[in-house]
Amino acid sequence: MKASAPGKIILFGEHAVVYGRPALAVPVTQVHADVEILDSNSTGIWIHAPDINLHSELNALPSDHPIASVIHNFLFISRQSPSPIHAERSGSEVEAGSRAWGERGFPNLNIKISSSIPVASGLGSGAAVTVALLRALSSHLNYPMTDEEVNAFAYDIEKIHHGTPSGIDNTVVAYAKPVYFVKGQLIETFKVGRPFTIVIGDTGISAPTKESVADVRKLWEADRAKWEGVFDNVGEIARHAKEKIETGDWKLLGGLMNHNHELLQEMMVSSPELDSLVEAARKAGAAGAKLSGGGRGGNMIALAEAEKADDISSALISAGAKNTIVTQIS
Repeated sequence: MKASAPGKIILFGEHAVVYGRPALAVPVTQVHADVEILDSNSTGIWIHAPDINLHSELNALPSDHPIASVIHNFLFISRQSPSPIHAERSGSEVEAGSRAWGERGFPNLNIKISSSIPVASGLGSGAAVTVALLRALSSHLNYPMTDEEVNAFAYDIEKIHHGTPSGIDNTVVAYAKPVYFVKGQLIETFKVGRPFTIVIGDTGISAPTKESVADVRKLWEADRAKWEGVFDNVGEIARHAKEKIETGDWKLLGGLMNHNHELLQEMMVSSPELDSLVEAARKAGAAGAKLSGGGRGGNMIALAEAEKADDISSALISAGAKNTIVTQIS
């Protein structure tokens, strides 16, 4: 059984989204995580992830290992009770099938995981692996899950590894659609009025989200009135951006990106490398540019006319980007 999940990029609203403001994010299908699961003649569940040099039996990994935690939690919930999608069905055939392996004990599996998404880069690598692995497991073991269930499960895994995540990574990856996200509210996908082009520049610097989120929280706790005002500004930018994307007025996003980047700098989550790439993109003709994700490394994004995308990409490489991705948002 094979399954895949895309990467994601945040367009607007990072960090402020943790405090109830809206954020916009979109899937990036040019990078993705892929999982293949086969029955095994060997005893146990074997995991092969050559991208991270992992070849191990499940029980040899710590229970909170990112991949092991997905498998352990899935096996637990699927063995305990049928999922809601099972309960809604009148027949017992699907439920019986999903539990049959549980009655025999844990299955013997070979799980192969590959990903073209750089780790700790702001492209949702962890969420993508979680979602692809979860979908492959649910299909292989005949335990179907809705998008809502997949999203909720992936969010629980994100909390293990990121402390207080916004929930935006797992949401965009699980639904594979542009998302307008407000924490604690119903998920809202939205349509793009007219396609536009984004150039993503990777600093090559690991960007652990948990640390930057924790540091912003310290700032907020020290002066809540100030930072609530900053978060309000970020949220207003995200709301305006959604309107412009839906109406196809995407050229007006550039100024919003620039303003959003200034506010992220104020939060002290940018870095000299990110600022250098943002400036290089603007000089090369980008309508606007900003960091994307947790910051202090990872990626930045630039809004580009399609015909200028290659020039902006080259400028980013010259300015120190380790990799670039040109993607159309549609």
